[in-house]
Amino acid sequence: MKPANELTASEARAALDQGRLDASELLNACLARIQARDDAVGAWCHLPDHSADHGATAIQETQSGPLSGLPVGIKDIIDTVDMPTTYGSAAYGDHQPDIDAACVALVRAAGGIVMGKTVSTEFAYFQPGKTSNPHNAAHTPGGSSSGSAAAVADFMVPFAFGTQTGGSVIRPATYCGVVGYKASYGALPLYGVKALSHDLDTLGWFCREVADIHLMRAALVNAPLAPETADAKPRVGLCRTHEWYQADQDSRAAVLGAAKCLEKAGAEVVDVDLPTPIDRLLEQQKIVMAQNAARDLAFEYNHHRDLLSSHIIALIEAGMAVDFATYQAALLDAAEGRHKLQSVFREVDVLLCPSAPGEAPEGLGGTGDPVFNRVWTLLGNPCVNLPGHLGGKGLPVGVQAVGALGQDEKLLAHCHWMERRIV
Repeated sequence: MKPANELTASEARAALDQGRLDASELLNACLARIQARDDAVGAWCHLPDHSADHGATAIQETQSGPLSGLPVGIKDIIDTVDMPTTYGSAAYGDHQPDIDAACVALVRAAGGIVMGKTVSTEFAYFQPGKTSNPHNAAHTPGGSSSGSAAAVADFMVPFAFGTQTGGSVIRPATYCGVVGYKASYGALPLYGVKALSHDLDTLGWFCREVADIHLMRAALVNAPLAPETADAKPRVGLCRTHEWYQADQDSRAAVLGAAKCLEKAGAEVVDVDLPTPIDRLLEQQKIVMAQNAARDLAFEYNHHRDLLSSHIIALIEAGMAVDFATYQAALLDAAEGRHKLQSVFREVDVLLCPSAPGEAPEGLGGTGDPVFNRVWTLLGNPCVNLPGHLGGKGLPVGVQAVGALGQDEKLLAHCHWMERRIV
């Protein structure tokens, strides 16, 4: 058996259930990996004392459930009653929530071990934290869920929460080479998650295989524990998107190569052109995000502006300049786009498109461009990053699978079939 900390969540779940692994062994293996690597990776901003007594107590208190004994990283915009939550901001340097966020409470109830808090960009926007890409420390891990993606990619935990408002799950998942899942908008509980954009914010997480996603969904929304079996080979829509020209050679090769592998395996692959008004939703997403941020972060702007980064101030002030009619027009375009997309999903089961423009950019001063994620976040569709490709610099490049709104289980069934055939 591979080292305990390198097991996928599903592999660890099976080993725990069969008595081939115990929870303390898994916890200690993850802690040892963090101790060995986090000075270089910088995935964590707060780790509680998991010394022998504390760790044993935590394991003994776990409930029998789908996450029993599995360590989980919590993005630092998600409230935890027993650990600081700073939202990646100097304005909240000593902030201690009174209760857990709903998703954290549900993880604990399902037996999960809350490992610690992972680094987030400031308020889940563009100001980066200390995390580097575990595959090459000179490159960004992406954002805003930077610490969570890096922690899973570097075998520190099998699971870690992220959130997506623009591209904050799918983009770091592809840069770090792990599975990333962004649920359908509104499908998962957001109580206790710091808001950046109430029309867009969506919970998600990182793991190492598609089957893992079901363990967390079972804990959060009582979804089926085992992956649904697709009734037939999927009808795949090769979707270059209106932003295809911004994908580099590595990203295009990953998408086209994946489509070719799927077709060879028996899937029906057809070209899909997205209908109007989806061609203008990239800019509409930016309008909605800014308009929301000016409202959702009004307190911070009005009372702690001197502690905010130039990135978040610029977003808030851009949102203040958005009049209500412009905001409403953006929402109406999104609604029309959702309606038009229904006809697309009557012809195909899943859309295959880029996750990001290419490999993780060099440098830690930015987190990359969410150009291939913004539209799907505005539309609310469930998305999965499927890793497995490498770019010219040897860094991961993923492909993005997009499903019909509210049809997460169907998307995951198709991804389960696809992930074994695209590498």
